[in-house]
Amino acid sequence: MFHIALYQPQVPPNTGNIIRLAANNGCTLHLIEPLGFDLAEKNLRRAGLDYHDLAQVNRYSNYGEFATTMGANRILACTTKAIQTYDKIAYHPGDVLLFGSETSGLAPDVLAGIAPERKIRIPMMPNNRSLNLSNAVAIISYEAWRQWKYSGGS
Repeated sequence: MFHIALYQPQVPPNTGNIIRLAANNGCTLHLIEPLGFDLAEKNLRRAGLDYHDLAQVNRYSNYGEFATTMGANRILACTTKAIQTYDKIAYHPGDVLLFGSETSGLAPDVLAGIAPERKIRIPMMPNNRSLNLSNAVAIISYEAWRQWKYSGGS
């Protein structure tokens, strides 16, 4: 129903956790290279447990290839640089929840190509670093699914 996209993820256990999350909430996961690890890494496999076969995961060599593949799907940039919070937006099936790298977030050129009203953030205490990537993905993806009454879930 929804898409989760990770732009240049760096930490294997985060991606493994997100694979497991996508298997459980029905989202399709998209990985935009370069990745900071090999998909066969032990830490990634351990975090994803046996969910790799249950999740739909696609890889792209760069953001341009990914954006072209997504076509008309609305891309929502999940970034600490947004003004609008994630709970103030109405999500639609097919929406893409785009998250940046753990170390540097989304590239400035990627952010520049996304309209301000399509940038969302998770509220946090002031002067803190951002949340762990897999936690942020869980918060926003489950809000999107909640708005659709957990369609397809049990």
